[in-house]
Amino acid sequence: MPAEIPTVTLNNGVEMPQLGFGVFQVPDAETTAAVSAALDAGYRSIDTATAYQNEPGVAKALAASGIERSELFVTTKLWNADQGYEETLAAFERSRKLLGLEYVDLYLIHWPAPALGKYVESWRALEKLTADGVVRAIGVSNFQPAHLEKLAESASIVPAVNQVELHPYLQQAAVREYDEEHGIVTEAWSPLAKGGSLLGEPSIQVIAERLGRSAAQVVLRWHLQLGNVVIPKSVTPSRIAENLDVFGFELTDADIAELNKLERDERTGPHPDEFNAV
Repeated sequence: MPAEIPTVTLNNGVEMPQLGFGVFQVPDAETTAAVSAALDAGYRSIDTATAYQNEPGVAKALAASGIERSELFVTTKLWNADQGYEETLAAFERSRKLLGLEYVDLYLIHWPAPALGKYVESWRALEKLTADGVVRAIGVSNFQPAHLEKLAESASIVPAVNQVELHPYLQQAAVREYDEEHGIVTEAWSPLAKGGSLLGEPSIQVIAERLGRSAAQVVLRWHLQLGNVVIPKSVTPSRIAENLDVFGFELTDADIAELNKLERDERTGPHPDEFNAV
């Protein structure tokens, strides 16, 4: 893995790149080219999911890259319809085969889907996958503190990662605080929000101009300095490379404070307490 990408140490000792490449909403037909561009640019962490329906495209890019498996960090996720103990084991095996991998580095429960009431038994299956050696680390996505508390009542493994929507408009202070207290790494999806309004914020534009950087680079740097793992998405090679070029500068405390002021509690995706789609 390129030396300029720092890693975070998960609670089981596994090293995870702090900046990776996400493929949410990338059609499978376009995924291979996008992931190949990311790997060529220097990314080594790729984040996909059953629900994205592009695991085969990821697999083609990984296979064609010639990069040693030990240098790659691959994440995929369990979809709501596949929750349940036996269902989770079967769903993981489908994902593993679609990805063409002997093991997956990080497997996440995609949503708590509380109305389904199955995420606790799904977690038991993830613990078995860990014991079987086919996943290096397990975690959750979109879990609020109450969901994590319920999981903790019976779990024997603490989630390594909690991947949530997180950006300056939705800073998830309570989630980040809970995660930190329990040794869980917070990973940000939609790190730049959606629609471009965030990147047009005057305060971000001023910082970007002073540093000679793009607004997106400033926001990604904010995430990194907060300690978040971040997985920006793009299908444009120049943007893919730009999003990785965030290690040659730092934000000041005043810069961080300016971005912190942008909190709106504004989601671009659904609320985890209410999202139960299958």
